[in-house]
Amino acid sequence: MPGLKTFLAAGLGFTFLIGTLSIGAPSSAWAAAAPGSWSNIAPSPVPRSEVQTAVIDGKIYVVGGNTFEMENGEYTVVNDSGINEVYDPATNSWTTLSPVPRGANHTAIAALNGKVYIAGGFTERRHGNTVDWFYAYDPVQDAWQALPSLSTPRGSSAMVALDGKIHIISGRIVDADGPVSTHEVFDPATNVWSTAAPIPTARDHVGIEVVEGNIHVYGGRTSSGNSNVDLHDIYDPESDSWVSAPPMPTARSNGGFAQYRDMLFFIGGECNDGSFDDSEAYDTASGVWRSFAPLPIGRHANAAAVTGDKLYVFGGTSSCGSNGPMVENVVFTLP
Repeated sequence: MPGLKTFLAAGLGFTFLIGTLSIGAPSSAWAAAAPGSWSNIAPSPVPRSEVQTAVIDGKIYVVGGNTFEMENGEYTVVNDSGINEVYDPATNSWTTLSPVPRGANHTAIAALNGKVYIAGGFTERRHGNTVDWFYAYDPVQDAWQALPSLSTPRGSSAMVALDGKIHIISGRIVDADGPVSTHEVFDPATNVWSTAAPIPTARDHVGIEVVEGNIHVYGGRTSSGNSNVDLHDIYDPESDSWVSAPPMPTARSNGGFAQYRDMLFFIGGECNDGSFDDSEAYDTASGVWRSFAPLPIGRHANAAAVTGDKLYVFGGTSSCGSNGPMVENVVFTLP
């Protein structure tokens, strides 16, 4: 298959921040305060932020985003990375796959029927030059397929698969225009987009998950990283309508999100004089938000994924904006 190159954990040799942090075991100070523990896994082959993840057959695909180059002792951002890598928890190793045909950051991602779908994004920093691209990746063929474009270019959207279709919700056109409440649905059987009820409050950089046939959208922001919201909305596809749900304890945006043990996690986020280290989750059984052990170091523009009863967090930056790129990745577990 084209584009394959494997990186083993022992052979990477990256230091970055991981060389000065003891993240192999949680500190007693925060481990005692909240349940769960973090440990490190193989670092990314290159530092990336504004990435997205999807899980297929127990492997985690980390796609797109910004990457960074060292210049005069400092990192500079490469805006339109088309990097496509997969992390295998069974071997704790990375493999580089065929890149996205046209790279972007702040894309939306979802997995459906053994394929990875990505949509939209930006090709410039600070949410500039929005695109309407929509692609599907087949891991078996290691190949990408172009699909019908979004109705309007946008990035920082949220995407999820439900009942054989793909929903893409919210996002923004460019910074100056602010977020949108758009909600579209793609049917792979017909290759056609349709519209659905817009989210009540336009925002971007949200978390999104499916619970018992409904779509939960939580967190996000209405403008910059200082406009974070704690909103939590639930979409019912049967009635094509939204209802409000218990808000997040800490208003945040642009963090990693995933569903782990029937709880909707939001991890990290931007920006609290530096990235958030908070790990909070909505317990779908009790309808209550809970706090868990914080990240070993705060990060945002990160991605999260769950497989094998573990929650993984990849990439991001430790400071506001694109400052402090990270290659270290971590995994969260509960007893």
